[in-house]
Amino acid sequence: MSDLEFDILDELYFLIHYNDLKETLGLSDEDLKPILAKMVRKNWLRCYDEPDVELDASNIDIEINFRNYYYLASKEGLKAHTS
Repeated sequence: MSDLEFDILDELYFLIHYNDLKETLGLSDEDLKPILAKMVRKNWLRCYDEPDVELDASNIDIEINFRNYYYLASKEGLKAHTS
């Protein structure tokens, strides 16, 4: 796990919108998007269209809609974070 992945998971114990995550971490879209995409592929993140509407993995379009999502660490992500 990279330091950046660790820092992202550290922020995702609670649901957070992309804009808030980006601001908290102080990263650009260009820096944050590829890491989020990688973490989605690892199944470390859950994505939400709205705070109470979780997206099925097959409906996540991280390349186009990453700025619109809310993010939350998955069980696998939390295990990786605490290991």
